[in-house]
Amino acid sequence: MRDLHLPGRSTVHATEGMAATSHPLSTLAAIDALRQGGNAMDAAVTACAVQCVVEPESTGIGGDCFALYVKGGAGEVTGLNGSGWAPKALTAEHLLERGITSIEAETPHAVTVPGAIDAWERLLADHGTFGLDKALQPAIKYAEEGWAITPRVAVDWARNAHRLAAEPSSAEQYLIDGRAPRVGERMRLPKLARTLKEIAAKGRDGFYDGWVAEDLVSYMRSKGGQHDYDDFTETAAEYVTPISTNYAGHDVYQIPPNGQGITALMMLNILEGYDLAHLDPHGVERLHLEIEASRIAYQARDQHVADPRYAQVPVGELLSSEFAARMRNEISAERAMAALPMSEGPVYRDTIYLTVVDRDRNTCSFINSLYFNFGSCQAGPESGVMLQNRGSGFRVEPGHPNCVAPRKRPMHTIIPGMCMKDGRVAHSYGVMGGDYQPVGHAHVLANMIHYGMDPQEALDSPRVFHIRGQVDVERGLGDDVVEGLAAKGHQVGRPDMPWGGGQVISIDWENGTLAAGSEPRKDGCAIGY
Repeated sequence: MRDLHLPGRSTVHATEGMAATSHPLSTLAAIDALRQGGNAMDAAVTACAVQCVVEPESTGIGGDCFALYVKGGAGEVTGLNGSGWAPKALTAEHLLERGITSIEAETPHAVTVPGAIDAWERLLADHGTFGLDKALQPAIKYAEEGWAITPRVAVDWARNAHRLAAEPSSAEQYLIDGRAPRVGERMRLPKLARTLKEIAAKGRDGFYDGWVAEDLVSYMRSKGGQHDYDDFTETAAEYVTPISTNYAGHDVYQIPPNGQGITALMMLNILEGYDLAHLDPHGVERLHLEIEASRIAYQARDQHVADPRYAQVPVGELLSSEFAARMRNEISAERAMAALPMSEGPVYRDTIYLTVVDRDRNTCSFINSLYFNFGSCQAGPESGVMLQNRGSGFRVEPGHPNCVAPRKRPMHTIIPGMCMKDGRVAHSYGVMGGDYQPVGHAHVLANMIHYGMDPQEALDSPRVFHIRGQVDVERGLGDDVVEGLAAKGHQVGRPDMPWGGGQVISIDWENGTLAAGSEPRKDGCAIGY
């Protein structure tokens, strides 16, 4: 329990239902859906749709979606991969012939076909009671009538105003007189509202087979993209069998590759060999071990994680106890390892993660993203759809497992998490933030399992992240930690922005209650009833 003398927020407790998101309007929309008789999946899709309007720098209907779902909070964990693919005409050879050796974030080649809307419709049809027509109504209202800009959204928007300004269709729709909207200012997205109405009326075909798809395809082709109409019409989400590991008596589940969730599981397997519970949770020793485990796991990710339809990903080997033991032997408790190959991923990207549990304990762990803030910064001129830039996660390197190819999905950073104990949900959780996510998953989960932190304390806990040769330490950790990590041989710095953003809902089966925390680095909240 937090020290009530200090500023902060309490963990939210409730009995009937709970939602936690990074925007208050999204959390409220989820609770409204539950109180109108919807279940956890109905509430999750409704909430996500709202965030695609009110937090458009972090997510949008032009992006992708992954979800984990446990009916009744016990038994089988269902996984859905709603990540889109590269156009069927896009090849590494096509790019290399044009002198393109990497896919830049704001080019049409970075735009993979959005998978979110197809995923939402599939999830609602199979696990919900709402249709898209009902789930999209709150989002339509905010896009059409406007909403008030919140502080973190304003900061992120302003940091990306120059990127939006460089693209006329994006500047017209997502800037006000050439600037980002300010805190408290009302913002409207009328073209996006029209698109959402089209989807509400026609379902996924309103996005993938009609004027919206025509707008997006013609827009991309005008910029040199290889997109075709049937790249959109043939897009389909895919149910997948989650991968898992047992960590300190808990079964931890992730979406399999092409997602990077395996990276979090590799980290946990490595950390399993240390007595973390007897280390200071915010001390140099614990953070050093977490950093070193992440360096090894990320190296393995960059070598192997790709679309398994196109490459052999050795999941069993990477999650084996033998692999974890070998990797653990590379770690010294006293000294940072010699330089490993640097992560190829971006330094910092954004996403939204949310989780909902209903009165029947149906549990949804849900994530939706454009990848970079505002994705590719390319918005459909008529549809208002901001397109993701997931294709920048590909390599342009023939022979590499993650090399770009027709209808291939890129290595994906977004990862919802689910933690089970004795066959029942203990924690539905996620920590967004691009490359940071596996570290966030391991850090927050260990906070709860080893240090007895409640969901809010686990999220409040300050964070570090080793990226591109440097350990970035949030300001919540003092100079003594910076100095201690430097003494172990780490290059240490302070990041401009905090790392990640997470939500957690925990189920107390003995008392029949729910507990939730929401990311203090964002604008959102957890609400239960």
